[in-house]
Amino acid sequence: MSSLPGPGQPRPLSTAEGFLLGGLAACIAVTFSNPAEVAKTRLQLQGELAKGGGVKVYHNVFDVFAKTWRNEGIRGIQRGLSPAYAYQILLNGSRLGFYEPFRKSINQAAGLDTAVQHPVTSVIAGAASGAVGASLGNPLFLIKARMQAYSPALPVGTQHHYKSSWDALRTIYQKEKFRGLVRGIDAAILRTAMGSSVQLPTYNWTKNQLVSRGILPANSIWTYLASSSVSGICVLIMMQPADTALTRVYNQPTKKLPNGRLVGTLYKNPFDCLWKTLKTEGPFGWYKGSTAHFLRIAPHTIITLTANDILLSAYRKLRHGSVV
Repeated sequence: MSSLPGPGQPRPLSTAEGFLLGGLAACIAVTFSNPAEVAKTRLQLQGELAKGGGVKVYHNVFDVFAKTWRNEGIRGIQRGLSPAYAYQILLNGSRLGFYEPFRKSINQAAGLDTAVQHPVTSVIAGAASGAVGASLGNPLFLIKARMQAYSPALPVGTQHHYKSSWDALRTIYQKEKFRGLVRGIDAAILRTAMGSSVQLPTYNWTKNQLVSRGILPANSIWTYLASSSVSGICVLIMMQPADTALTRVYNQPTKKLPNGRLVGTLYKNPFDCLWKTLKTEGPFGWYKGSTAHFLRIAPHTIITLTANDILLSAYRKLRHGSVV
């Protein structure tokens, strides 16, 4: 049987088309979610490995917003936005663009119907597509986290001052070569795989439930919003500890070994970070900045997935209408 679409039916999107549309949707979202990520980063670094939480520069996410705006203005609130755009194109372009090809390939290899969203294969596909995006975007996430942590007025954690994204990449490469650009990649893959494993599967499951039960129509904006809200909560629960570990591994100071290799002075890997954080700060240390993370991830997930659906629908209509 032919796999080509029938008369009047648009052909499926290519991986490249899905990648670009997914990346564009994520860039729209990060414009609004970046201030919350700046707050999350600073709260995660505050009181790092200090008994009792150390001295609190910021009391909560809204205190971060207020003090950052007062001392650093819009530039402080939107620190790291330029590498965030590039990172979102690579991460979410991969996560949204590769998810369906991965899912269908895994289903096919397992002898399952490629049209059906099976929970196990969907989770595997989500994790795999996220891991690809995290690997590609690691240098950008690294400099984004360091730029967001930097504050000339109220510093927390190790401070890295870069003039721009290019200056950051050049500085890191000159000091540490390629190894510096892939620092924390294991933590990035862990974080993103955990979040991606539930993001699209929970979004698609919720959307299918709402439509199949007649609660909301398939192409309603309310269906997109409700589905992406549920997805955002699931991502936050899964990803927060790994996200805290990633921020700290990226931002930690380094030292030079006798062989010339630079290594982190605080953590060997993300699991070492999680263990040391648990020992000194307790389980709540893993969830520092979780409110800020929710304020970041909820609108980010909602806008990304909603915009992705809207862009996909508009692109299909535009492309189908151009076929003669």
